[in-house]
Amino acid sequence: MKCPFCGAEDTAVADTRLNDDGDVVRRRRKCNACDKRFTTYERAEIQLPQVIKKNGLRTEFTRGKLRASLELALRKRPVAIESVDAAVAGIEEILLSAGEREVSTQQLGELVMRELKKLDKVAYIRFASVYRNFEDVDAFSRAIREVSPSPKKK
Repeated sequence: MKCPFCGAEDTAVADTRLNDDGDVVRRRRKCNACDKRFTTYERAEIQLPQVIKKNGLRTEFTRGKLRASLELALRKRPVAIESVDAAVAGIEEILLSAGEREVSTQQLGELVMRELKKLDKVAYIRFASVYRNFEDVDAFSRAIREVSPSPKKK
């Protein structure tokens, strides 16, 4: 590991620790040339699929964009941050376990809708109205009926 201060390649690990979750290794290093100390972090590199947009362009999967779309739909709704974290992690897990190198925005949108449907019905309708691009009130009504509990028969 190169020293960030002097650029020397002769550095030594002084201390190694795992974070609380056990998924990141923190290493304290010391440069043998300039005697300065610095910290490095090591984590597993997970290869998520490329996202294919509607116009055919490919882009990197971005956890931040996924989270932002969920948060936008959930704005001013009584849903805990932990639930949003779990939804994002769940979507990432599905993508990783599928083993695909590419995923369409349509597939990604369906995964988001599935998670929102579990979290909050209003957020689900908000997201669906934009994602499915409702053309008329009937399409909107069908989506609402989809999440509304059916009346019990007597």
